[in-house]
Amino acid sequence: MKQSSSKGFTLVEIMIVVVIIGLLAAMAIPAFQKVRSASQDKTVLNNARQLSAGADQYYLENGVSSVASSDLVGSDKYVKAVNTVAGETYPVGYTQGQAITILAVAGARTITYAP
Repeated sequence: MKQSSSKGFTLVEIMIVVVIIGLLAAMAIPAFQKVRSASQDKTVLNNARQLSAGADQYYLENGVSSVASSDLVGSDKYVKAVNTVAGETYPVGYTQGQAITILAVAGARTITYAP
């Protein structure tokens, strides 16, 4: 009497699992990228809001209408640090009443903050 052992998975079962994992990944990756992009944009806007508030405080204290970012950002200044999250570029100077435009957010987007 011969007994056959059927341990393990067949090729068809493995292929079905791979296809299901591929479908789940295809649905999850775009959603993740959308959430990541929205999170980056919110962080960049928050940085711009902090820079704008620091610039406003600088204008009031010094009686000027423009300021360089080097006068705003630093451990002993109005904004402690501006951490980039998407390789964005912040302006080097700010003028009272003008919008702040942040360029190259994730290499593709431009965000404008108008106080």
